[in-house]
Amino acid sequence: MTENTGVRLGAAPGSRGRTTIADVVVEKIAGMAARDVRGVYALGSGFARSMGSMRERMPGAGSGKSATRGISVEVGELQAAIDLEIVVDYGVSITDVAAPVRENVISAVERMAGREVVEVNITVSDVKLPDDEEDEGEERQRIQ
Repeated sequence: MTENTGVRLGAAPGSRGRTTIADVVVEKIAGMAARDVRGVYALGSGFARSMGSMRERMPGAGSGKSATRGISVEVGELQAAIDLEIVVDYGVSITDVAAPVRENVISAVERMAGREVVEVNITVSDVKLPDDEEDEGEERQRIQ
């Protein structure tokens, strides 16, 4: 008697086995897609960005910007849900930024990860003011 192991002879090689996608992969895809939208200054809250900035300056503490700052995801076998925390540029319409961010993130995750995105929740945690750059430069000079 032969036992059926579930592998069909002649089945396409691409259909044999399972592909698992880690949450961090979806976080990175979503982060890159969100950053591509005009009007998005950064991802993450002010506190998370400043802590990340300090961490980046410490030798051996990490390599560059965190691609997943301000992003959390839940990834299942077929679906994903994404929460983004963004900072927008002053003067842009927040609703006019949120819609393309959602579209970009959904499109990228569905195309690259093959997961249906059931929701993209966006929290706008800050607005980047035009004079913020001057303040950041003064802060950096004091710290050095």
